[in-house]
Amino acid sequence: MAELRRYRTVVSDSALWAGFRFRAGDVVISTPPKCGTTWMQMLCALLVFDTAGLPRPLTEISPWLDATTYDTAAILAGLEAQQHRRFVKTHTPLDGLPFEAGVTYLCVGRDPRDAMLSFEHATANLDPEAIALGGLGPQVGAPPAEDPHERFREWADAEFTPESASFGVSLANLVHHVRTFREHRESPQTALFHYVDLKADLPGQLRQLAAALSIDTTQQRLDELAAAATFDRMRNRADELAPGVDAKLWRSNKDFFRSGTSGQWRELLDPAAVDHYHRRVAGLAPSDLAEWLHKGWSGTR
Repeated sequence: MAELRRYRTVVSDSALWAGFRFRAGDVVISTPPKCGTTWMQMLCALLVFDTAGLPRPLTEISPWLDATTYDTAAILAGLEAQQHRRFVKTHTPLDGLPFEAGVTYLCVGRDPRDAMLSFEHATANLDPEAIALGGLGPQVGAPPAEDPHERFREWADAEFTPESASFGVSLANLVHHVRTFREHRESPQTALFHYVDLKADLPGQLRQLAAALSIDTTQQRLDELAAAATFDRMRNRADELAPGVDAKLWRSNKDFFRSGTSGQWRELLDPAAVDHYHRRVAGLAPSDLAEWLHKGWSGTR
């Protein structure tokens, strides 16, 4: 691959990957924010451990390696000590990650409009005390505009940037992230999933994930494991499965798993806003990628 692009936001720095010693079999879960990161981490955990019972909170088993709000040395030491197959979280696109032989790279896409609204709900759920302790200041989690329609337009119109003084969340950044995986979709080391497909057929998607990770199991076992990763089951285990529970990041761990549904943007956007959005997407992505972002694999076959 080409020289790595460096991604930096107020909460992450992809340069931190330089300190990680890869092993054959490692799994890197690289997703745009609010596109199903925790869901994919849980699915990997189910396959790696072959049980719904986890030895400790998911955020500790599968840490966000390049987060600047954590002790990087402690994260790297913890990962080095793991004896099981490792699966690591990041929001860095594929062109910012070391591409190592024997490592599998996973991405999950989602309708960008749903991801944007989900991110807004998540920032509203951030605990102010945790934000202060993380040294991020009160501006983190504060919306850029009071009007939700204006915030949507700002998110849609922002240009792609690998460096941001905020979270680096925008339509352009989300599309770019997914494109880095689409451009390498022929590689056996990469696998691209979609939120709507996970919702529609979780056992089937878990079977595809098992194949991508070269894990042999039965369909009966996949059905049993998938039952532990439904939205309701994960929400009921929020204190164990939500990211950042070790840092008391959320006002409510359960509210991190807010609804798990798609299409809520329809309640917010009028036809003019939807039309503006589609024009913007058309300028950022080829038509086949735009269709996939909105419909997933099952809707584009």
